[in-house]
Amino acid sequence: MDLINEEYTERKQDSENYRMKEMFNTQKGNQTIISEFILMGFATFPELQPLLSLFFLMIYLATITGNLLIILLVVSDHHLHKPMYFFLGNLSCLETCYSSIILPKMLANLFDGRKSISFIGCMIQFYLFGSCVCIETYLLAAMSYDRYLAICRPLHYASIMHGKIGVQIMIGVWIGSFLANCLTVSLMGQLSFCGPNVINHYFCDLIPLEKLSCSDTSLIELVTFPMSFIFTVIPFLLTLTSYICIIATILKISSATGKQKAFSTCSSHLMVVCLFYGTLIVVYLLPDTPTLRYLNKVFSVFYTVLTPLINPLIYSVRNQEVRKALRRVGYKIIHVARM
Repeated sequence: MDLINEEYTERKQDSENYRMKEMFNTQKGNQTIISEFILMGFATFPELQPLLSLFFLMIYLATITGNLLIILLVVSDHHLHKPMYFFLGNLSCLETCYSSIILPKMLANLFDGRKSISFIGCMIQFYLFGSCVCIETYLLAAMSYDRYLAICRPLHYASIMHGKIGVQIMIGVWIGSFLANCLTVSLMGQLSFCGPNVINHYFCDLIPLEKLSCSDTSLIELVTFPMSFIFTVIPFLLTLTSYICIIATILKISSATGKQKAFSTCSSHLMVVCLFYGTLIVVYLLPDTPTLRYLNKVFSVFYTVLTPLINPLIYSVRNQEVRKALRRVGYKIIHVARM
């Protein structure tokens, strides 16, 4: 019944958005420009709000703790001063940013019940989130290439993937992603929002914001299409190519022990890649219908909330070097406590 009501509400809202756009195109004067948006979040189930608040709070604390621990290990343990773990430290830093961009505002809205976000706050959240997505796609591609070199070109690994090249790659990725999203958010900021201000999501994303605009969105759609290709399709193909080569090389190994050892070096990263791109494809390629919008919201939780939580767990449980580093840190803490 809740889903039926939500579908009815969505259809009414779409009809209202279309009507407001038509009004804006014919009468551009005397428009009331909105100053804040209402994030619906998971308002369909009001009885679950306290439970959701506690659930997301625990996830946020666990995510920050786990990722900061990975960063601390990579920085402090000299055994992890390798390109692979440098990329892992960047991934943990990125996941910390993901959670801090979305979860604090979601928790605040769940606790106080207002569910509002200012126009400026929404644009900042949209900009930072979009930049993080762009960074992660190329970061995962860089990590895939690192594993490709380690397994398929082991003799050339040290000469190609040295410390300096890893730093240069990440500087380029972080700067390029933030600069590219400046264009998107500047175009978004020029749109007029003069009708309904209710976003049926728990954060400010591109598609929900476009639907609320009462001005022409063709320019931003024209710009976001090539950007999506550059920051999604290309890194995905690079990642896919790396893993095709890795799998082909592993299959050529004669001994079962050798295959297992080779696969163990990239299995953790492969799980992260599948989780990230799997949920991303489901969210942005599903048809935009009122019924599927709720599923989109649920699947969005996977790559914006749960993936940052799961990543440090995957790497700490399945990566032998990280487990050893954790034990070394544990021994040091016990030794200091006994003194």
